[in-house]
Amino acid sequence: QVQLVESGGGSVQIGGSLRLSCTYTTYRMGCMGWFRQAPGKVRERVAGILAGGGTSYADSVRGRFTISRVNAKNTLYLQMDNLKPEDTAMYYCAAGSDCAGAFPIGFIRWGQGTQVTVSS
Repeated sequence: QVQLVESGGGSVQIGGSLRLSCTYTTYRMGCMGWFRQAPGKVRERVAGILAGGGTSYADSVRGRFTISRVNAKNTLYLQMDNLKPEDTAMYYCAAGSDCAGAFPIGFIRWGQGTQVTVSS
């Protein structure tokens, strides 16, 4: 049973950068990725990555965020550049049993979340 632990969140100014990390105990599921949820909003997908390295991004973050993974370290990353106030949310690491593009779907395991706050 995979366990996910996120880290790297924090507060940053507009235009700044953060890198989120997610360590996992074991992974034999279809896809991994990052989702986020702002207060009062539904959880939305941000980025996903296939076992073979293919990636998918939400339109709102494409060109600013980069997802990657280092299998030898059992770690998933989300590099976030040129951050905007609308990126403020709780970010969750996810491992899914299936994939839509590279986004995790199906039976999904979640991490506990890490808060990202972008302000002026």
